[in-house]
Amino acid sequence: MSSATEISHSSSLLLEHLAAAVAALDDRLSRAIAHVRGEAEAAGEGALSNQALDRFQLQLYDLSFTRAECSAAHALLDYAREARGAGHETLAAGYAGAFIAEAVANLRHKIGSRAADYGFTRESLDAPFTGVIEATLQEAGSAEALERLGTLLLEGDGDTGPVALDDDKRMMRATFRRFAEDVVMPRAADIHRQDLMIPDAIINGVRELGCFGLSVPERFGGLLPDDREDSLGMIVATEELSRGSLGAAGSLITRPEIMARALLEGGTDEQKAEWLPRIAAGDPLVAISVTEPNTGSDVAAVALRATPVDGGWRLNGAKTWCTFAGKAGVILVLARTDPDPNAGHKGLSLFMVEKPVFDGHDFEFQSPGGGRVSARAISTLGYRGMHSFEMFYDDFYVPASHVVGGDAGLGKGFYYQMRGFSGGRIQTAARATGLMQAAYEKAVVYAGDRKVFGQAVAAYPLTRIKLARMATQLMAARLFSYDVGRMLDAGKGQMEASLVKLFACRAAEWVTREALQIHGGMGYAEETDVSRYWADARVLSIFEGAEETLALKVVGRALLA
Repeated sequence: MSSATEISHSSSLLLEHLAAAVAALDDRLSRAIAHVRGEAEAAGEGALSNQALDRFQLQLYDLSFTRAECSAAHALLDYAREARGAGHETLAAGYAGAFIAEAVANLRHKIGSRAADYGFTRESLDAPFTGVIEATLQEAGSAEALERLGTLLLEGDGDTGPVALDDDKRMMRATFRRFAEDVVMPRAADIHRQDLMIPDAIINGVRELGCFGLSVPERFGGLLPDDREDSLGMIVATEELSRGSLGAAGSLITRPEIMARALLEGGTDEQKAEWLPRIAAGDPLVAISVTEPNTGSDVAAVALRATPVDGGWRLNGAKTWCTFAGKAGVILVLARTDPDPNAGHKGLSLFMVEKPVFDGHDFEFQSPGGGRVSARAISTLGYRGMHSFEMFYDDFYVPASHVVGGDAGLGKGFYYQMRGFSGGRIQTAARATGLMQAAYEKAVVYAGDRKVFGQAVAAYPLTRIKLARMATQLMAARLFSYDVGRMLDAGKGQMEASLVKLFACRAAEWVTREALQIHGGMGYAEETDVSRYWADARVLSIFEGAEETLALKVVGRALLA
């Protein structure tokens, strides 16, 4: 048997055993979900009520993250299978083995430490992971295997391996990568350290690339095909912009996407014809205002009042964390048009609030129809450049023409907003992936250049193992997000979009932390890019749906239902 044949045979056997491990992982998770479902139904006397589900919050939280890891494991397993016979076969198999071994270990720890809560004994939970499966997992997750993977990555100058994309997506990636490197990266550090607004050089460049029109159909002047979705294109563009800077570029196209999707879902024909071409052109820039001081991720509890008056509405109340409100020429505001508190989410409507552009950290604007809005930027740990504002509306007048959907849209704002948010979660996963890519690249370069105790940091086994695990998490997030993007384009994958956000955002915190750690003391210095990546990563698990809300209210409920 030739050497190449032996490698191929060995790889096939490895993947066969890893597939069995993933199947066992899926089975344990399904059994745990079924048990918690039964317990919750019993607590709710046959119904999965919110009150009943709240009794099982820790279980739902753990099950949601475990489901996310299982999905990522499937993505890496598929990648390894598709790589057979290709030049990156060994790399892909290394990723799959390392990740699946860790995912099984996480399940056995997370669920095993409270096995009875999920309907298991410790022995019954571990039962499938014996014999050849256990031996495979031990080998795939061993220090030796991880060091080999790290060595392979360093021999390739840190290249994490190819990902299958069609020609137009590859061209898109190359275009946005050049823009990020030539325009965004040289400005990113100053924007962060001096808390500057995003400069026109970046905003105008994004305009010229057509980024603001990625979610606007071609018939309205955008880049989105009229006959299909293109979530994958959005993911690729977002990933590269975020690699340049999360705060200064990676989030620029999120808000126009949310407004465009909300308008496509519920806007009148006149509103679509007027606003969508302008959004695509990046004139005006867009902000989204949903969160309030006392509501957080509980969108249905929005209390900003909208009161009908002659020819329009008056807004009264406060909003917070309205990102990019200063630069935006229009803010999509969710407000309560039905004063009955029992109306809940059915009493909310969406308003398009127009305003001038302001570059400072605070502003005030008088509506032509009366009333005013004032705002103050919130100082933040990271994610600087766009600035997030506290907003105060005092009898601020909005014409009736600026209610999304007109009279027919009253009370439907929550649904239009959720449609707008549907792409935000997968886009946030892409932002996390781009941030991980930037951090990983810096770690590889620094580890090769920096000498400690007479040799390069990269020469030490632990550094190679760290880089291997970082690359594995990065590739898991990338492949998982691409899978979900394709699902969304096929009209599916809403829960999976929440799953990949859970996974990728948590991974980004860890990968950026490890990149900083590899830099040692220099990693903690503001002048080093990895300190910015680490600070920026922390916001990802909070915005576009805090991880607790997604895990408990979105993914957890969906898993049990």
